[in-house]
Amino acid sequence: MATVQWRPEVNALTTPQSYRAIHMPRNVVGNEELAARLAQKHPEWNADMVRMVISEMMDEIKAALINGDQVTITNAFTFRLGFNARLDAPDDPLPPAAESVRVRVSASRPFAEAVQQAAQLERLPMVEKLPLINTAEDMVLGLSDVLNGQGLLQLRGTDLAFNPAQPGCGCVIEGTRNGRTTQTRFGSISNGEINLLPDIPAQNNPWNNEYILSVSARYTANGTLRTGIYRRRLRAPWTVTQGEQAGILTDRSSSAHVTVTGVTLTGTGESVRVQAVLDLRDNVILLNLLDMKEGGNQGEAVKVTANGPLVLQGFAGSQITSMNLAVNSFNQLASMIRSSYSGRLVDVLAVRAAV
Repeated sequence: MATVQWRPEVNALTTPQSYRAIHMPRNVVGNEELAARLAQKHPEWNADMVRMVISEMMDEIKAALINGDQVTITNAFTFRLGFNARLDAPDDPLPPAAESVRVRVSASRPFAEAVQQAAQLERLPMVEKLPLINTAEDMVLGLSDVLNGQGLLQLRGTDLAFNPAQPGCGCVIEGTRNGRTTQTRFGSISNGEINLLPDIPAQNNPWNNEYILSVSARYTANGTLRTGIYRRRLRAPWTVTQGEQAGILTDRSSSAHVTVTGVTLTGTGESVRVQAVLDLRDNVILLNLLDMKEGGNQGEAVKVTANGPLVLQGFAGSQITSMNLAVNSFNQLASMIRSSYSGRLVDVLAVRAAV
């Protein structure tokens, strides 16, 4: 029998300090899995039919509640309505239903007791308090996970605050190939947000534009140093000059996975993004050009399945008519996108006309 997992967590509302037990669900069981389990247990039942019955039952419960009824499923659950409203006088009107009506579900005593008697509890180790970086956004370009040397990097998360004067505390940007710089130019530092003007360490090659960000803090004067590492890689923009070759879409490798071999421009140049999306089903990488706004204009995607040359077309309003690329290492590119970028990798390029 599987165990019910829990772990202790600090209860910040009590003095002196105490702890509370937090249930850690193994997974979320939905209609699909419930239907599959019932069909496996009862081979004469069709999974699609069970799924439909579950859906129809919930619709009927909802209809009964809307009708003002209470629904009781014997030895299981009771569904009832309640109100969350304060009235200054008994004849005051209720606030709108969307604000005052609450749906409450409670387990019957036999159901709860059956679970309590059968559950085998497993204690998990307590999770230490660490700086947690949820997002990193360049506020000048308005793009996430971009490390712009001319921008303002905003970090959002929890437990981020640190004292730069304390030994070991700080924010560090480190290249995945080489280079490491402790940041010193902060606009603000708080538990929920850090703003800084990034100092980006140099790496061996221009295409080594991938960086790791971390925050280290002590939560008491003599406390243990705790370090939180941002789960996503940051990528720095760089300039591509017309008529020159430039490596892009690469990690710490000593050679570029993809090379820009030519650009056709109708003006002096502009900043664009190159996107690479991995389709695991067909082992295909989709490459295309994007403008500088998420959800904005984009060029037609080109499917790539092996090393070789290709041409990306521009998008509406762009000065870039086309961009010629050469994929030098398809397998390494696919592996990098899958393992480090959750299936999508984007580079920012400042494309400039030849002088």
